[in-house]
Amino acid sequence: MTLSLFSPFDWLAVPGITRIPGLSINDKGRPAVSNPRGPLPMQLRYPTGLTGERYVTDQAWHNARLDRCPNHPHGGCSFARHGTYERKTPAGVRVSRWYCPQSHTTFSLLPDFLAARFPGTLNALEAVVVVAQEAVSQEAAANEVRCPSHDDAIALPGALRWLRRRVDLVHNVLAPVIGLIPDKLAGCAATMSAVRAHLKSDSALMALRGLVAGQLRTLPAPLGFQPHGIDVRSRKPQFQQRAGPDPPPVNA
Repeated sequence: MTLSLFSPFDWLAVPGITRIPGLSINDKGRPAVSNPRGPLPMQLRYPTGLTGERYVTDQAWHNARLDRCPNHPHGGCSFARHGTYERKTPAGVRVSRWYCPQSHTTFSLLPDFLAARFPGTLNALEAVVVVAQEAVSQEAAANEVRCPSHDDAIALPGALRWLRRRVDLVHNVLAPVIGLIPDKLAGCAATMSAVRAHLKSDSALMALRGLVAGQLRTLPAPLGFQPHGIDVRSRKPQFQQRAGPDPPPVNA
């Protein structure tokens, strides 16, 4: 499959200077601000239409194509394929990537069935959230997904943290997505069960990724490609500023 960077990626080309969210490129094609953490990873959608099993069987990462650098759509850089990396789940999945040395940026084509910046698949994540919404309590949901009868089952407190993080991540993205496609989700509550009912699909997150393909760069993971910013411990956005001292009284 060959992906054109001008449809639906025409946002990548800006006259005079090219930008992608989170990265500013100067007139020499290099980041305007240095990145001490090394190459900046960027994810792009790879709409294969395949299940995870078929993707692995067909080794579909070999068919991924990115013919032009997203940072330099008119050429002029040393953009090249940069091998693949393996995802732990599903077993055997590999993701193709490319590298632009001029902008110090790696790009990967993420197949639609995979969660972004999070382990596993969108379908598996969706199923867990539905269990949590339909259970009589979070403890009951955690027990259902952790299989407490198994010898290697994690303790209930750990299972609750595991469950709540997934619920928080999905809820964090559902509300903005519903607002982006009112023709499809008018009057829909920001719950996984409601979205499933509106879309008439048990793979609603995968369907949503296709419906909002043009906005994935601005939507948080695991559906979109921006970091989700939810801390594991506090389950609050990591980027919130700390509260400072109160200002002095007006008459002080």
